[in-house]
Amino acid sequence: MKKFVLKLEQLPELISYIADSFKNGVVILRGDLASGKTTFVKAMAKELSIKDEVTSPTFSLQQCYGDKIYHYDMYNHGLDHFISLGMLEELDKFGLHFVEWGDDELSEILTSAEIPTITIEITKIADDAREYKICTH
Repeated sequence: MKKFVLKLEQLPELISYIADSFKNGVVILRGDLASGKTTFVKAMAKELSIKDEVTSPTFSLQQCYGDKIYHYDMYNHGLDHFISLGMLEELDKFGLHFVEWGDDELSEILTSAEIPTITIEITKIADDAREYKICTH
């Protein structure tokens, strides 16, 4: 596990690190409400020169940005609903798939399906600073 403590203006450093080392697979984003999960996805879209407006997919379940970033939110629906809609197959498409509120069960499913996965736990430590714990599966 790698740990970074960054001010929000330093987030592009972490985004560059992830973009350079992880080009395809699932990034599970965990953290409390307003911890910065969607902000993380916005920063990645900017790093990859994607001009689309990045918004939380809380009610739509999935957002696509360009042809490189897929963004999901399981907060309102849960894993069972996600699976029942056939969304697991979406996670096998080439690109970066950001899943907000993914849990350990999702991690296990992705690992058993041999889909590259990392988990990033985001903890708000100040209004302008976060701790990011990155675990590769």
